[in-house]
Amino acid sequence: MFATRIVWFAEELPEGRSINVVTRQLVRSGTSVAANYRAACLGRSKAEFNAKLHIVLEEVDETVYWLEVLEESALTNSKDLDELKREGKELTAIFISSLKTSRSK
Repeated sequence: MFATRIVWFAEELPEGRSINVVTRQLVRSGTSVAANYRAACLGRSKAEFNAKLHIVLEEVDETVYWLEVLEESALTNSKDLDELKREGKELTAIFISSLKTSRSK
């Protein structure tokens, strides 16, 4: 599960004032993806589903952003970072496709 992998990754990051801020943001957005997707699946209407799915898309995009911040700041060189970025981008593509499909019906 993406959220679990984000949490494990965050636990392995070094500590420091700046990285702690980035880590908190990463964990918040990374764990929010699945939570918001579950909420979208419980949407009472197509409009509610679409609105919540858009939130999911925003959260996964934010997660990729924080991973990119970590990469560009050279605060970690973990191979897990590349894998998480790849997975985040794949999830982005999946949610974009789902949103398009839902809107076209």
